[in-house]
Amino acid sequence: MANQDKPLSQGSTGAADPDLPGPHQIRAQGRLSAVFEAQGSQSLLQAALAQGVALPSSCRNGTCRACICRLTAGRIAYRIEWPGLSREEKAEGWILPCVAEARSDLSLVWPD
Repeated sequence: MANQDKPLSQGSTGAADPDLPGPHQIRAQGRLSAVFEAQGSQSLLQAALAQGVALPSSCRNGTCRACICRLTAGRIAYRIEWPGLSREEKAEGWILPCVAEARSDLSLVWPD
């Protein structure tokens, strides 16, 4: 189980880090290009939708993978212990924005 008291890096799981509330700038590239801000307490999907950015989504709980994208810069934390990604996918930088929270400014790339 992840240490709940420390900041979480990309792919880690655990509780939100109160020292990194945001707002954090999120830059999306690829088939979806947009810039929006996210507070540390919001999922990336919630933050995008609140600012009129239509990220792909379906389940909003980390299982359908409709929102999958690659994190190319920055740090996230997951709201759930193990979202619907394999260890290999996490190691390659794939994330699920519906259950991910920003812990820094982020750069994301949506696959074509």
